[in-house]
Amino acid sequence: MGRGGALTGVIFDCDGTLVDSEPLSGETWRRVTQPFGYEITDEDLAEVVGFPYVRTHAFFASRVALPAPEALLPELNRVLFALIDERLEVFADALEAVVELRSLGVPIAVASSSVRERLDRTLSHAGLEFAVTIAGDEVEHGKPAPDMFLKAAAELDIAPERCVVVEDSAPGVAAGVAARMPTLGVRRVDHADLGGADAVVETISADAILALLTR
Repeated sequence: MGRGGALTGVIFDCDGTLVDSEPLSGETWRRVTQPFGYEITDEDLAEVVGFPYVRTHAFFASRVALPAPEALLPELNRVLFALIDERLEVFADALEAVVELRSLGVPIAVASSSVRERLDRTLSHAGLEFAVTIAGDEVEHGKPAPDMFLKAAAELDIAPERCVVVEDSAPGVAAGVAARMPTLGVRRVDHADLGGADAVVETISADAILALLTR
């Protein structure tokens, strides 16, 4: 329950919000595209943060000839999963917020641009379990469209306007706003454009999340 006794839900993004996986994703794309003759820049990676796999693939395929998305994915996953197993870390502030929200009885979901196999691998390695998880390959339109957040709210059986979205990327914030959900941006990197969020914080907390429902 949220403040005031009304049922509320919280929908977390995963990569960059719950876990520090964006550097691993960037390194994976660098390794996978290098044999095809393209050196990915930091600016390239900033452009694709928060986007689903197919859209990210299209971005890099416009710069160098790559195998089709379904053909490249197994190699991408092989490299990424090895990095996840070696280096993935959970953000301590996000974990503390999850624990506190659960202690208050607040239902929590995760909605990620990652494909299902990657999302499950990430959450499992991080030791995180949620009753409702939505992956990027399970909705017709990925972020910045609102589809996955609306699907998560429906599976939580909570009205969208009573679900707070927690996001670290511009596409994710845009998706939360498009879903008409109170949206909290967390600034993990300086260049992220979180201007559309209802509030922006440097550190995630249960108080900051629930405060959006009483504004």
